[in-house]
Amino acid sequence: MASEVIDQLLEAVRRFVDGRLVPLEAQVDENDEVPADVVDDMKALGLFGLSIPEEYGGLGLGMEDEARVAMEFGRTSPAFRSVFGSTVGIGSQGIVMDGTEAQKREYLPRLASGELVSSFCLTEPEAGSDAASLRTRARRTGDVYVLDGTKRFITNADRADVFTVMARTADTPRPADGITAFIVEADTPGLHIGRPERKMGQRGAHVCDVVFDGCEVPADRVIGGVEGKGFRTAMKVLDRGRLHIAAVCVGTAERLVGEMRRYALERRQFGRPIADFQLVQAMIADSETERCAARALVLEAARMRDTGAAVVKEAAMAKYFASEVAGRVADRAVQVFGGAGYIADYGIERFYRDVRLFRLYEGTSQIQQLVIAREVLKGEGG
Repeated sequence: MASEVIDQLLEAVRRFVDGRLVPLEAQVDENDEVPADVVDDMKALGLFGLSIPEEYGGLGLGMEDEARVAMEFGRTSPAFRSVFGSTVGIGSQGIVMDGTEAQKREYLPRLASGELVSSFCLTEPEAGSDAASLRTRARRTGDVYVLDGTKRFITNADRADVFTVMARTADTPRPADGITAFIVEADTPGLHIGRPERKMGQRGAHVCDVVFDGCEVPADRVIGGVEGKGFRTAMKVLDRGRLHIAAVCVGTAERLVGEMRRYALERRQFGRPIADFQLVQAMIADSETERCAARALVLEAARMRDTGAAVVKEAAMAKYFASEVAGRVADRAVQVFGGAGYIADYGIERFYRDVRLFRLYEGTSQIQQLVIAREVLKGEGG
């Protein structure tokens, strides 16, 4: 996409975030729901199709441009980005990367328009960080697979029309080799959605259990048409998803640095703005430095991915560093605001709750450390 078109998109997103979404943050947190008219506006902006190729009706953004959009959405409550985030990312990318042509043509145009919302079913009660140990089974019977099992903490499950589901089709010496990816429509008999969970933060972004009980899925819904490739698909999807989440974290840090700056200049103690005090300045300086470092790391990894390079280590580093930065910056923001930072009316405590999840999903910080170390020890540390 031409640079001037990207600039126009970013400007439109920036106006949408500042003018439409930021004023609704407290309402969404209170009601645990993003208003339907806001979702319609997101569809009109083309946000559901950011990463879907143009030939299937999407905007076809590369990773760098997608990251820049994600940074803009990081400047408001994460619930807003979550509305389209699973469709743009982990919910659709398995089909984009590894789907058959028939699967792409059937689903991607409707995902790009927002007609369909997609979600990603990998995590289970006994399989979180150890994703290869998943227990959901898919047993082939003629032209269908019968799925049985439970998926946990599935984002947008109660809104999804279609799921990318990882299930075990074989017991193999390497557990990952027995996992297959399926496209499962939400109205398939035997698929049941649990109630939305009550969460610490990110209210308005729903997560639920998804239960498969004798759920029959046509054999032509195996992503790519080949058994045993699901875990590889999931890992590729997560590499991209990690960069997206890292970019969101950068945007959140930007918003919080701006809030700290504004409050420090307005709030007076000992007859002076607290911005005059060097210990307050130190917290702002550390936050801005880390934000800029995270932004550079994310954009460098995104550009590498756009060249076709493998970015397993780079995506893990970006997600690890940026999510930890977001947590540190949110903590400092509460400190700069003092008592006001703990009071809901100021909105800072909401961000403090919201950012905690960034260090967990798309792989915990500890999983990112293991991935980084593994890649370095393989000789990929240069």
